[in-house]
Amino acid sequence: MKITSLMTGAALALVSATASAAVWEIDASHSSASFKIKHLVVANVRGEIGGMKGTVDLDDKNLDKAKVVASLDPATIDTKNADRDKHLRSPDFFNVEKCKEIKFESKTVKGTAPNLKVTGPLTLNCITKDVELAVEGPTPAVKGFKGELHRGFTATTTIDRKEFGLSWNKTLDGGGLVLGEKVDITLEIEVVGQEKPAH
Repeated sequence: MKITSLMTGAALALVSATASAAVWEIDASHSSASFKIKHLVVANVRGEIGGMKGTVDLDDKNLDKAKVVASLDPATIDTKNADRDKHLRSPDFFNVEKCKEIKFESKTVKGTAPNLKVTGPLTLNCITKDVELAVEGPTPAVKGFKGELHRGFTATTTIDRKEFGLSWNKTLDGGGLVLGEKVDITLEIEVVGQEKPAH
């Protein structure tokens, strides 16, 4: 009985943790950016890009006024193949010597939690185009071990890589292309904030 009461109390404490922090910092150690693209017409190749950082300015009562600024480091691209990763860092793809940052900044937020549509300019390979993210979240705030608050989001989108100058490809002997043109992107984002002092 005591154990059940303790577990119930802990669960209630987590759920009731307030989410009054206005600006949340992205926790890079608990966030990820992954992608997949069709390879040789028959299978998907997956990879990740690290170095995520940024902020989420959030008011739960006015989600349409939320503001997201986030970036990634394209030099960290990892597809579990060193030669392929080297090629992806070259001017054929991400051109990381020249284009050192992948950046997204929200322009509009529509919908109601936990299903939001967030649109804004994405800068990739030094080219900027508007994209729309389907966002699941934000989760209720949960208190960490030091009293800090944590929340989570999952965002997905699909881009046409050619629109960002990522046009390298080869034609297969039997027809078709080595790489697909559409890239599916998934962002798992955890943010950290602090409770505002009571006024």
